[in-house]
Amino acid sequence: MSRRTVSLTVLALVLALLILVAPDVLLVIFAGVLFGVFLSAGGGLVQRVTGLQRGAGIAIFIVLVLLALTGAFLAFAPAMFEQADALARQLPPAFEDLRDRISAYSWGPTLLSRLAPSRLLSSDGGFASTAVSATFGALGNVVIILFIGLYTAVDPGLYARGLRALLAPPLRPRGDEVLAIADGTLRGWLGGQIISMTVVGVLTWLGLWLIGIPLAFILGLIAALLTFIPNIGPVLSAVPALLLALPEGAEQVGLVLAVFLTVQTFESYLVTPLIQKERVALPPALIISAQLLMGVLFGLMGLLLATPLAALALALVREVYVHDYLEEGPAKAQGPDRAD
Repeated sequence: MSRRTVSLTVLALVLALLILVAPDVLLVIFAGVLFGVFLSAGGGLVQRVTGLQRGAGIAIFIVLVLLALTGAFLAFAPAMFEQADALARQLPPAFEDLRDRISAYSWGPTLLSRLAPSRLLSSDGGFASTAVSATFGALGNVVIILFIGLYTAVDPGLYARGLRALLAPPLRPRGDEVLAIADGTLRGWLGGQIISMTVVGVLTWLGLWLIGIPLAFILGLIAALLTFIPNIGPVLSAVPALLLALPEGAEQVGLVLAVFLTVQTFESYLVTPLIQKERVALPPALIISAQLLMGVLFGLMGLLLATPLAALALALVREVYVHDYLEEGPAKAQGPDRAD
């Protein structure tokens, strides 16, 4: 067995073992790498504009992002907190109104009994303890993601060289190409998502404001954040707006649906294709399947990372399996294997 085959086999076995033993850890690491790609892309832009070193470019980019977030917070925080508080007050009556409407049907009580909040709570206080532990666990994961992202952005070559060293020498140039393709895939997807989130948030805010829906700003912000989860996120973002429109009658509900359908159609068929083009072309069925699988296995974290993971996996399968093995393998098999 050649060193080429042994090195690839060892890498595959280690990855499979990590997936089996600590999949949650891999998700946190991947989230950190994704954040590192974001910092690296922004820092690289600053570096090209200013001519500074990589570390200085990333530092300036972080400062610019923090200043932008602080400015946005100071400008919109009063309206955001006011509308968020109003939304928290108005949603329970809207849920009650929906509950009353469902109860009017013969199948309504059965459905409501299955969705009763008491079924979601543990009689031994397990829900509270789980919520507390989940909160601290999430905060710890965020800190880890921030540090992984910062370290990988400042010196990505260090980690790339480490991965490269695990490959047999004849495979290392191709390994560099595959890593570059993976980096480009994540950059393309992440950049497209940021632009799509901005477009969806602004258009949803304006559309709901024009038809007179209260709390349009906070509803637009929710729509922007949930756009990070393709397909499923837009559906979830429409629920609060529909609940607020329900007491106003069917006409207002129809207008809200029209706003969300128009915005999502514009985003799906114009904005995203123009941004992503052919760089990260993911079949919709593949995205939904990945979201379903990752959501069931790993909860919210899996759902959030399902699409970039699917994009990365598709790129790696295309380059490593289809191109290098299926297409190039037969041609290489005709000659002697000099990998070792």
